[in-house]
Amino acid sequence: MARPKFIPDNFTLCLIGAVILASLFPVHGQAATAFNWLTNFAVGLLFFLHGAKLSREAIIAGATHWRLHLVVLASTFVVFPLLGLALKPVLSPLVTPALYAGVLFLCTLPSTVQSSIAFTSIARGNVPAAVCSASASSLIGIFVTPALVSLLITNQAASGGSAWHTIWNIVLQLLVPFIAGQLLRPVIGRWIERNRGMLKFVDQGSILLVVFGAFSESVNEGLWHHIPISALAGIIVVSALLLALALGITIFTSKKLGFSRADQITIIFCGSKKSLAAGVPMAKVIFASSAVGAVVLPLMLFHQIQLMVCAALAQHWGARDMSGERDAHAGDESRAGGTKRTAAAVRR
Repeated sequence: MARPKFIPDNFTLCLIGAVILASLFPVHGQAATAFNWLTNFAVGLLFFLHGAKLSREAIIAGATHWRLHLVVLASTFVVFPLLGLALKPVLSPLVTPALYAGVLFLCTLPSTVQSSIAFTSIARGNVPAAVCSASASSLIGIFVTPALVSLLITNQAASGGSAWHTIWNIVLQLLVPFIAGQLLRPVIGRWIERNRGMLKFVDQGSILLVVFGAFSESVNEGLWHHIPISALAGIIVVSALLLALALGITIFTSKKLGFSRADQITIIFCGSKKSLAAGVPMAKVIFASSAVGAVVLPLMLFHQIQLMVCAALAQHWGARDMSGERDAHAGDESRAGGTKRTAAAVRR
């Protein structure tokens, strides 16, 4: 029986449940530390499985897809900051100056890595290109984001510390498991191909863990207690507007530039998303501690909205492609049956 058109799919319902659960029962203290380790393990397992699944030829093709990577990087580090500046007359009445600085900071951040790749996989996009593009965005953002902040936000206060630990976290959590999966591909590659359902479970499971953990952190920081309802509503409107514009621009640009459907999906997900995991530590380094809360609040809300919206898009596009493949397969079988019946009639 087909699901009614306006009823969310099971995965989207799980995402909503994760947000509600994190709002009511956020993890904190030792439980938060343990949950963080669990999330890191799930993300590492995701990259290990993708490393074991992807052929060397596919990875090389993804890494050399320079047109796609340029479009993603331009969307992340050029289009987003320009949108933040151009929308100031619209955004200023909705949010305070401190929160608008947070919106500009959001616009300078790199793309997400794990959720961009997971959504690309679910939507049946170009996963090798997504791995390369999202990872490159995170590494480049370590240097580009502080430079953009210094240009766009004139009242930021620098604090002590270094962002170089972010490089180590990316290497340890993402690249090392991916390389390990690649090295073990000759041993487990065929088993991974036979158990693709497990990879989908890890894709979706890692996203749910990221949603719950990120929202728990937001709630523990007083998300629902220390801001006026009007300011919260304004940030939600701003976040939705920015995401809608980014999605529209990446969809339009990727089509106009003649990319394949798989590449379009990769550009849309990698070019329209912002990283909470990279943004929070960068904010702690770039801004004074008293300013960090207001700066990261727009990012936290944008992060939740982008996960919900992109999850729905990924599920819809993935299901549509699978339906198309089934229809094509049924058509091939029908044509083959017609050919056999025609041949039998000729013989008679």
